[in-house]
Amino acid sequence: QVQLAESGGGLVQAGTSLRLSCTASGHTFSDLAMGWFRQAPGKEREFVAAISWSGRNTYYTDSVKGRFTISRDNAKNTVYLQMNSLKPEDTAVYVCAAARGPEIFVLTENEFGSWGPGTQVTVSS
Repeated sequence: QVQLAESGGGLVQAGTSLRLSCTASGHTFSDLAMGWFRQAPGKEREFVAAISWSGRNTYYTDSVKGRFTISRDNAKNTVYLQMNSLKPEDTAVYVCAAARGPEIFVLTENEFGSWGPGTQVTVSS
């Protein structure tokens, strides 16, 4: 089990940037892949990005490729999501998640066993 807490959300204009952070309290953080999901009102929760425990492998949903970058600092028990060129359709609650192992083989929710409470990102047009 890993306790997760997100920060860095807010209200921004389209075309600007935000960096989300997710801090973990579990001592096994460095052994786990991590991911970001998001959920907009009236929409299903969707996968955004993920990163292996080593940081060598990253994954992104097509809609954020080239704009978002996931990274991690295991010494700080933190995973980041740098979001550039934000669009109104990026508006959602962004949730950090810890995978069940060091790698991710399918980009679905059942690969993740721990979830943070989420942070709101609102992008105005």
